Amino acid sequence: MGVNDKLVETTVSTEPVFSGKVISLQIDMVKLPDGTTATREIVKHPGAVAVLAVHEGRLLLVDQFRQAMGRCELEIPAGKLEKGEDPAEAAVRELQEETGYRCDKLTHLHSFYTSPGFADEIIHLYLAEQLSAGEMSPDEDEFLEVQEVTLEEALNLIAEGRIADAKTILAVYIWQLWTVRGSAGAGV
Repeated sequence: MGVNDKLVETTVSTEPVFSGKVISLQIDMVKLPDGTTATREIVKHPGAVAVLAVHEGRLLLVDQFRQAMGRCELEIPAGKLEKGEDPAEAAVRELQEETGYRCDKLTHLHSFYTSPGFADEIIHLYLAEQLSAGEMSPDEDEFLEVQEVTLEEALNLIAEGRIADAKTILAVYIWQLWTVRGSAGAGV
C-alpha cells in the first residue's frame, strides 16, 4: 500500500513544549495539501511492548492503578521501550518483571499505533509460549497483582469495563479467534 501524495502534510516547523520521563509534547506547523498551514499537537513516545501470555488455558493479566483513568485496570503485561532496546527483549523483560513468568518461545504478532491522531506511540504485541513460573521484579514505582483468567472471564471483564485498554482487548480477541479456529499453530 503506497502513500497517497495528495494527502501528505509537510512539516514547516517544530516547537518543543514539554519533555518528561516518558513522553514529550511538540507543536508542529504543517503545510496542508491545499497550500494552507495548520498546527498539530504531537505526543512523542519511545514505543512499548505488550505480551499475550496464556498459561494452562488462562490469560496472564496484571492489575494496577492507572492515574490517567483514576482507577485500577486489568491489562496484559506491557511496558515502554528503553532507548535502543530490541522490542522482543523488552517483551521478555516485561513478562518476567510484571508476572514472574519466563517464556521459551516468543512470536511477534503485530505492531500498532495507539492513537495516531496526536501520538506516535507504537506497541509491539508478542505471543509468549512455553511459560515457566518465577519471581516478579516490578519497577520500584510499580505496584501490581497478577491474575490468571479464562477466556470467558476475560470477555466478561471487557463487557464489565474492567478491561478497557485497547492492547488488552485486542489480545483477548486474538486469543478468542484462535480458540474458535482451533489454531494449533498459535500455541494458545
